[in-house]
Amino acid sequence: MQQSLTVPSLEQTEELKRVFRSLYETHTVFCFHGELGAGKTSIIKVLCQDLGVQGGMSSPSFSIVNEYDSLNKGLIYHFDLYRLREPSELIEIGWEDYLNSDSILFVEWPDKGGGFIPEDALHIFIDADHSSDLRTLTIKN
Repeated sequence: MQQSLTVPSLEQTEELKRVFRSLYETHTVFCFHGELGAGKTSIIKVLCQDLGVQGGMSSPSFSIVNEYDSLNKGLIYHFDLYRLREPSELIEIGWEDYLNSDSILFVEWPDKGGGFIPEDALHIFIDADHSSDLRTLTIKN
């Protein structure tokens, strides 16, 4: 499956939310690819808010994982793997437990996770046009 989606701005995300609502039925691991500043964290915040997460959300750049409680899907885990030195560090933080939790996992910088990223993960590639607020998302599994 491959699907493209254009997000005109982070204030106009209804189509993004609609597409992801259907994807939650078949996937739990969502891997976000994109350069620094592409909007990975911002898009994940929009998705978390849509799932009923209330309160502050931030990039887990230093903690590697943040846990959010959502009204619609229970616990959601937001990973930022940018600072991993080795993929095996995922084992130390309990990666297998997160994968087996049936919770939604949003993962930034999944390439840093190497072979620990499950084969059935959904990959979202973000291409940002910095002269406008336009983002093109390509969704692949």
